Amino acid sequence: MLRQQDVGHRIVVRRIVGIREGRPLFSDALGELVELSETHLTIATAQGRVRVPVAEVHRAKRVPPTRRPTASAVVELELAADEAWPAPVRGRLGDWLLRSADGWTGRANSALPVGDPDRPLPAAVDAIERWYAGHGQPAMVNTPLPLAVPVGAELDARGWTARPLTLVQTVPLTTLLTPEPLPGPASPGPGPAPQDADREGDGPPVALDVVPSEEWLAVAAGRKGGLPDSARHILTAVARVRFAQVYADGGLLATGRGTVTGQGRWLGLSLIEVTPSARRQGLAARVVRALAAWGAAEGATHAFLQVEQRNTGAVALYRKLGFTTHHTYLTRVAPLT
Repeated sequence: MLRQQDVGHRIVVRRIVGIREGRPLFSDALGELVELSETHLTIATAQGRVRVPVAEVHRAKRVPPTRRPTASAVVELELAADEAWPAPVRGRLGDWLLRSADGWTGRANSALPVGDPDRPLPAAVDAIERWYAGHGQPAMVNTPLPLAVPVGAELDARGWTARPLTLVQTVPLTTLLTPEPLPGPASPGPGPAPQDADREGDGPPVALDVVPSEEWLAVAAGRKGGLPDSARHILTAVARVRFAQVYADGGLLATGRGTVTGQGRWLGLSLIEVTPSARRQGLAARVVRALAAWGAAEGATHAFLQVEQRNTGAVALYRKLGFTTHHTYLTRVAPLT
């Protein structure tokens, strides 16, 4: 039988769905186990979330994860993410991207080594170091894994350090827009609830605006440590963008940002934030679903986000919503000279 250690992993469940001529009828479900209690388990499948009473489970086990994404799939998603977070100063080394934004966020101030740099790898890293030195910034490189393992090896040899691992997570919009299964009289599962895992429920509406309000920008500034002009460019210089806001009693309780990029396929989610006093009320999930509905109306089919692996509360929330890790990346930083 499944245990709490299996939460977050891919499983297959065979359940009893009826009886015919004295024999049980079975149905199988394959997906990521997102919740396990004494009476129910919830699986994020390709068709949406499925909530299965433990009493109906005939057999359940963990199965190997899906195959790693192809190199072309990683490149496609990384370019869609770059389009969703556009640095105002840009350069190129062949296919590689060079990005600068006054130091505001690692994503907008690092090279993205996807494709062919049009020169040998050591010469490409030399060129990155010169480009960032010319902009008065430390050189940084985002290395999507496992695609950029050779780049990482070259940086290791040069003594570059690494910031915490970031998960690039995705989910079909059909999964995000599937209503949560109605809870039964189940008792809570063992162990404490994730710190930031919000519970959905009724509450104030989610407003989606084309331009961020000053209150929205203040939340972003507090989270990212200031808001230079380059930051405002990153946030607003996308053709299809929405800024989510939830107000109640005159105060801003939750925010989020959504973009549609990657030839219209990808909804990018970022800056999902809930004020501490309003957490565990389902606001983060409601913001995500409101942006997902807008993205679907724009023609997007999948959503992505980037979250540090060490942010366990956010990772737990996104897992409950059906997100799985597509690939990971490390932000590498050149040694001081």
